[in-house]
Amino acid sequence: MIDLDRAGQERYRSRVRGCLIGGAVGDALGAPVEFLSLDRIRAEYGPDGLTDIVTGAAGVAPITDDTQMTLFTAEGLIRASVRSDRGVVHPPSMVHRAHLRWLDTQRLPAPPPGVSGWLAAQPWLYARRAPGNACLSGLSSPGMGTLDQPKNPGSKGCGTVMRSAPFGLYPQPWLTPEKVFDLAAECATQTHGHPTGYLAAGAFAAIVRTLVDGAGLADAVAVALDLLPARPGHEETTAALRAALAAEPGSPREIERLGGAWIAEEALAIGVYCALSHPDDARRALLLSVNHSGDSDSTGSICGNLLGAWHGETALPPDWVIAVEGRGTILELADDFALEQTQGDQLHGDHGPMTEWLRRYPA
Repeated sequence: MIDLDRAGQERYRSRVRGCLIGGAVGDALGAPVEFLSLDRIRAEYGPDGLTDIVTGAAGVAPITDDTQMTLFTAEGLIRASVRSDRGVVHPPSMVHRAHLRWLDTQRLPAPPPGVSGWLAAQPWLYARRAPGNACLSGLSSPGMGTLDQPKNPGSKGCGTVMRSAPFGLYPQPWLTPEKVFDLAAECATQTHGHPTGYLAAGAFAAIVRTLVDGAGLADAVAVALDLLPARPGHEETTAALRAALAAEPGSPREIERLGGAWIAEEALAIGVYCALSHPDDARRALLLSVNHSGDSDSTGSICGNLLGAWHGETALPPDWVIAVEGRGTILELADDFALEQTQGDQLHGDHGPMTEWLRRYPA
């Protein structure tokens, strides 16, 4: 648990909420154009491309597997924090179990009887939204991946980065940005075993953590760039982040040069580039992050995570926030995450009685 005064707790809560709902906003914004080229996007939506979030008949903008997996990452970290009361905790194991609960949402039509915890009991999450093959196969195979023996050793898809923002929101006193980097990287090996896949996830988590600590985005990226060279296989991730910093701001064609975002380091670079292009205008940054020929929902999600962690929830376009599918669940989880990190000792105690909190987050 972190020790913050009242004002510090409020800033932290705003950044947690901003990061999780911002990622969902970017995800939902980019989902309709994920598989369209930039020229096709402009042909369908006009010369400026996509200019607003797309909602269905009920006025809701659907999220994808990016947000689904991010929510379960956050839930796993809450459970890891709860379990720390017992003195023995291995966060990667708790996150792995959380991702297995996400896997159930992709296999089952509805929450099963006796489902563990409140998040996996949310019926709206039981929808298959184009999950990545590496995520499905890695979690479907027995055992946990490790840095020495990762799952899918050749895979470096963006499925690692798009789910890893919550690691940066997990400010346990012993978790420096470097250790946050390593934790996210280790958990990424559950599905993606190429160094670029898990190192890009680690770099993203370190950036988010540094933003939550109060730094600006350029400085947060510099922290990640300082951490990367000590890790074998860092070259692609390092080069992508440096390219994002060097690119001329605000250009969809610059995004095309950064890549298609189907692989981890390109998705991270594009998300960073777009957030840096419009640091004080989340609407413009998010629109830039999805109007390109690549994996628009993932880059939108990453950009939204960064903007929310950097500026807090009130920096996000409110009309888009209220349109996002599952908004209530996402913000409830964000509030629970912040409560656990700042006031967990008042919610559960050492081997104490079963409380409502422990029913929500059984350890």
